[in-house]
Amino acid sequence: MAFPNELAAGREELSPKRKMGRGKIEIKRIENTTNRQVTFCKRRNGLLKKAYELSVLCDAEVSLIVFSSRGRLYEYSNNSVKSTIDRYKKATADTSNTGSICEANAQFYQQEAAKLRIQISNMQNSNRNMLGESLSGLNFKELKNMETRLEKGISRIRSKKNELLFAEIEYMQKREVDLHNSNQLLRAKIAENERGQQNMNLMQGGSSYEIIQSQPFDSRSYFQVNALQPTNHYPRQDQMALQLV
Repeated sequence: MAFPNELAAGREELSPKRKMGRGKIEIKRIENTTNRQVTFCKRRNGLLKKAYELSVLCDAEVSLIVFSSRGRLYEYSNNSVKSTIDRYKKATADTSNTGSICEANAQFYQQEAAKLRIQISNMQNSNRNMLGESLSGLNFKELKNMETRLEKGISRIRSKKNELLFAEIEYMQKREVDLHNSNQLLRAKIAENERGQQNMNLMQGGSSYEIIQSQPFDSRSYFQVNALQPTNHYPRQDQMALQLV
């Protein structure tokens, strides 16, 4: 069992060992170039490691950018450095400049609305001037310029009108040719139908002529006309009168 005096002596013996460990250093620029470069590499790696551990353990969005004294870039980001910077700008703007941004936007929109009202008024005045109204406020030069613009506009309008007329005339000419061809085709079909009808009539006329020729002849070289007689019965004298000598 240890006594209090012995424990105190043990603490005094251990205290020099603690003093031999890493002590605090003064935070200032390291003058020695080699030592400064070695310290930069060590602390940079430790800082990158801590940033990685923070992003993984705490599910935080971390971006780290380090430039060395020679201008070399070292960076780490678990998402994207650019997106993180944009998020940072948006967060700082939303938290610190919300009122000023709203005021600036309102002032900007008011200025734009005033500009648009002026443009609308100018366009309405120009339209009235084109119609020959409200010309009292124009000088000779402005009237001359307006006359020139109107003449150019009329020229373009006439050119477009003539173009449409020529296109319509060309279309009507093509339509006329198509109708003429269709008319000729119909005439040819009608003539063909008429020739066919004539041939049918001739064929029917020939058959009736054969029927008449088949009637018997008597000794006085005339044929009986019984086939040509109607169904009415006439006296014998009328029948004799119808005979051909």
